[in-house]
Amino acid sequence: MSVEQTMEGAQMPAHAKDTKPGIDWRGRALDRAPFLVACLMLALIVAIYGSLQSGVFTLDELNLDTAAAMTLMLAATGQTIVLLRGGIDLSIGGMISLGTVIAATRFADDPSTTAFWALAILALGFLIGALNGLLISLLKLQPFLVTLATWSILNGVAMIILPTDGGSVPGWWVGFASAQFLGLTSPVWMLLALLVFWWWFRATRVGITIQASGSKEKSAFLSGVSITRVNIVTYGLSGLFAAGAALFLITQTGAGSPTIGKDYILPSVAAAVIGGVSLFGGRGHLAGTLIGAFVLTLIGNLVFVLHVSSYWQPVASGVILLLSVLASSVAEKAARSRVQ
Repeated sequence: MSVEQTMEGAQMPAHAKDTKPGIDWRGRALDRAPFLVACLMLALIVAIYGSLQSGVFTLDELNLDTAAAMTLMLAATGQTIVLLRGGIDLSIGGMISLGTVIAATRFADDPSTTAFWALAILALGFLIGALNGLLISLLKLQPFLVTLATWSILNGVAMIILPTDGGSVPGWWVGFASAQFLGLTSPVWMLLALLVFWWWFRATRVGITIQASGSKEKSAFLSGVSITRVNIVTYGLSGLFAAGAALFLITQTGAGSPTIGKDYILPSVAAAVIGGVSLFGGRGHLAGTLIGAFVLTLIGNLVFVLHVSSYWQPVASGVILLLSVLASSVAEKAARSRVQ
């Protein structure tokens, strides 16, 4: 769905409309080109990985790779929503760290206690994100600066609660990531749930206004959209997904870490950009972001299979990101020339 299409769905006065009715083939072509580039990139990496490692094209490998990528997928889902709004959220790193240390120090064998604290972490994530959105709107500050400050504060609180890596969670919580149904582990079902969520979210008024205001904020404002409310919901959802990422991450680590969240800030942006989400807002799909998360995860697998130093992983990720941006730019220019 292009921005022009989303703006048609909003109730705009006649003087505020700046698009023509009908199907926007140009917008659709520009949307699809970067996504197709990401798909080709993933296919190439899978092909190389499969040629070097046996058993890649199996359900077991799918389960393992999805579990390895799920924390990044959850963090990148919230980041995608913010990027569509035209912003950025650095505070997800602090929220992930804080979420893991709260879980590691408060979860108990009693399921009701653990459920209470899990819901509290999710609520805290949404509230902190909503506060970011409110500060950005009321103080007219750049999202980068506001979320950078929030990241620092949350990191500090996490270190006060748990100065070093430690704590623990119940064994049944750790076992969630390996639980299977119909041969697929829970992370795979979570991946499908994310796609269903996005299919529903893009059709809601909230989803439409977030994407529309990300590209054409003035037009959205003239149509009666509350920019403050949009920012609160946008960053609130980002905080909520960051908290969800923390809850899943601790099923992998079994312990809390006051600094681990920093490892997901830039990768969450990179996954979205690789998947074709525009840094300028208004264009992109979660499916592309999830593919980008798989790309970044499989790079780590390739580095391991090739028996090279793990220090080369960020180098390879940076190269992939650069190539993705260049390829998407070329694809967009080609799409423009085809539809003009």
